[in-house]
Amino acid sequence: MGTTAHETQLSENIKVLVVAENRLLREALARVLRKDSGIRVLSAVDFASGTVNQIAAAKPHVLILDSTGLESSILMVVVEALREVPGLKVILIGMEADHVAFLRSVRAGIAGYLLKDASANDVVAAVNSTARGKAVCPPELCVALFNWVARQEIPMSNLNGKLQLGLTRREVQILQIISCGLSNKEIAVQLNLSEQTVKNHVHRLLRKLGAANRQAALELFHLQGLTPAECKPSRAC
Repeated sequence: MGTTAHETQLSENIKVLVVAENRLLREALARVLRKDSGIRVLSAVDFASGTVNQIAAAKPHVLILDSTGLESSILMVVVEALREVPGLKVILIGMEADHVAFLRSVRAGIAGYLLKDASANDVVAAVNSTARGKAVCPPELCVALFNWVARQEIPMSNLNGKLQLGLTRREVQILQIISCGLSNKEIAVQLNLSEQTVKNHVHRLLRKLGAANRQAALELFHLQGLTPAECKPSRAC
């Protein structure tokens, strides 16, 4: 039987790259990780304009990112790093126990999420776990993930094919147009409907999808790997 790529990866030391703005933190993390004989720290660097290029060049198995002071840009780094290094596992450390931030991070593709009170041993354990295909998150946030999946993971294989969830063809059409970024008024103009009629359709489709708002409906739309119909320019004034 042949050896899988995952088994080949784990037959060598787990290659880790640490990225943290605080020098003391990244050097401390590097020292702790190097004590584990199964981990090889490639480098410990700060955030810079070329951070993603550094990650792509190093090709680590696991990337540790400290989010402190960089919350607005951290997920962009995650997305770009995952695109540049296939199979990369990303661990965010120093995080808040915030359900919204956690779910955003999960959607961006992280494999590990450690809070500010995580210990050095927690970081080492997270590296070993994520490198072996496991996900790591605080127990208090697991329920947020389960609830989100329960709300969003609704079977809907193809919006353009067999209609499911009881959506009407008009509701399917409006959901597709919403994904193009149009407002209710713009949708009304495009479909030659009144704005109130569009609002009624949107309200009903959100209820059927179990989505709290248009953004949640769009997340479901993209979660299913669906793409919008061809977006037409708005004719609204």
